[in-house]
Amino acid sequence: MTRESRDAVLGALRRATGRDSNAAAAAASVGDRLARHARNTIPARGQRDRRGRLDLFVEQAEAVDATVALVSGAADVPGAVADYLRGENLPTRLRMAPDPKLDAYPWDEAPLLDIEHGKGEASDTVAVTGAFAAIAETGTLMLVSGPETPTTLNFLPDAHIVVVRAADMVACYEDGWDRLRATGRMPRTVNFITGPSRSADIEQTLQLGAHGPRWLHIVLVGDGPGEVEGSDG
Repeated sequence: MTRESRDAVLGALRRATGRDSNAAAAAASVGDRLARHARNTIPARGQRDRRGRLDLFVEQAEAVDATVALVSGAADVPGAVADYLRGENLPTRLRMAPDPKLDAYPWDEAPLLDIEHGKGEASDTVAVTGAFAAIAETGTLMLVSGPETPTTLNFLPDAHIVVVRAADMVACYEDGWDRLRATGRMPRTVNFITGPSRSADIEQTLQLGAHGPRWLHIVLVGDGPGEVEGSDG
């Protein structure tokens, strides 16, 4: 459906329900309802200080078969990606999201990486994306769709490498939604990713990569030495 046809359908619905003449009032009502929305019970597990949230995120992510590399700053990101690919015997050719935040990392420091930008293709083995937020409570990544963040990169390649800043760590899902609403723009798609794709539909035997990547590797980037110290997962 094109934007024009969608607007025509929604306009017809508004007129039929008498809302067309009160569009401003309806928008104000929605904004007020969101502003006054009361949260449900939030588990205490994620309510920690900044360092505690980082530790919890790593613990929860590794518990569901993701791997995590902790790096102290942006300069270490390309090397961490190259080290992971080498350690898993994966190709150094990768498809990267056309995201300016990713472009800011010094990829020329890892010259063996063969980087192409764009949406994911069925032939891609490795994808590198960013994340809108990381959720400590469950070791989950929150990714949003858009021209700079194609959703196909999250699902088509066998290996998904996600670069996320420690500054984008939140305690719980509700905090992630608050951050997204604060941007003033809702994406077409929001994906929550917890570990590699998996299914036990066939004879209750767990299979990784059933509906998406078989490997999920997270590069967690601190704001300086000391923030994310520790051994890699």
